[in-house]
Amino acid sequence: MAFFEAELKRYLQFVKLEKGLSENSVLSYRNDLERYLKFVARDLGLKDLGGITLAHIENYLVELTEMSLAVSTIARNISSIRSFHEFAVVEGIAEANPAELVELPRKAAKLPEVLDANEVEQIINAANRTENAGIRDAAILETLYASGMRVSELTDLEMDRLFFEIGFIRVIGKGNKERLVPVGGLAQQAIEHYMETARPVFLSDKNPQKSKNRLFLNQRGGPLTRMSVWNIVNKYANKAGIKKNVYPHIFRHSFATHLLEGGADLRAVQEMLGHTSITTTEIYTHVDRSLLHQVHKQFHPRA
Repeated sequence: MAFFEAELKRYLQFVKLEKGLSENSVLSYRNDLERYLKFVARDLGLKDLGGITLAHIENYLVELTEMSLAVSTIARNISSIRSFHEFAVVEGIAEANPAELVELPRKAAKLPEVLDANEVEQIINAANRTENAGIRDAAILETLYASGMRVSELTDLEMDRLFFEIGFIRVIGKGNKERLVPVGGLAQQAIEHYMETARPVFLSDKNPQKSKNRLFLNQRGGPLTRMSVWNIVNKYANKAGIKKNVYPHIFRHSFATHLLEGGADLRAVQEMLGHTSITTTEIYTHVDRSLLHQVHKQFHPRA
């Protein structure tokens, strides 16, 4: 497994900070991937992630099946392997994702948790807009929810990608794919307020080159990291008294769910999220349907 320790460490940091997984979930993913990568290195003799094929992964899944593991455990393994290889492609460690065509068992499909509109508002309003850090944080929270962008897309966001005269932000997503995402009036106001007040202070008497034209900066004038955004989101969720597991990606889930609940077209939501496949976006229609079931059960006289 020694050949893949660095890659695994980078991936586990990613899922913890960007996906908001709990320590127990991260530990489970670590165990699953260590077992998988040990099989790849020891049993298959592969030393490079780029050499792994779909056939290799299918051989490993046969091994898991023979261990009589629960369907949910196998599903978690598949999900972890697929996500790990996708991460390797995005980070430039490998050119292709050999696990892309591996399907999850249907029984194990899990709906993402979302915030309701009131919870989102409480978190955003928890930021103190009389302080420079609070002004920046409010802009970050407004942007995450208004655009549905990933936290890595937000930390990479540059000043020249803001097209507020037409109400859009140009987002650079996975695989350097570009998309234009609408930004609402409240988010635009929050960003402009931050740019006019707090950002110049963060850059004052510091080397402007350090920011590389990044929109969101730390108080030392440098670009924010994923960890910084994760801490910001957690800070205001706790301050607002939200009991759910709140992390940056939950704003993306909530963005998509609230649009579909309001009647938005699935293809339009797919475009805004930057999903290559419509099937990835369809998970949010299942979230919507689960809410419909709740309404039906609550209000229908014979439900």
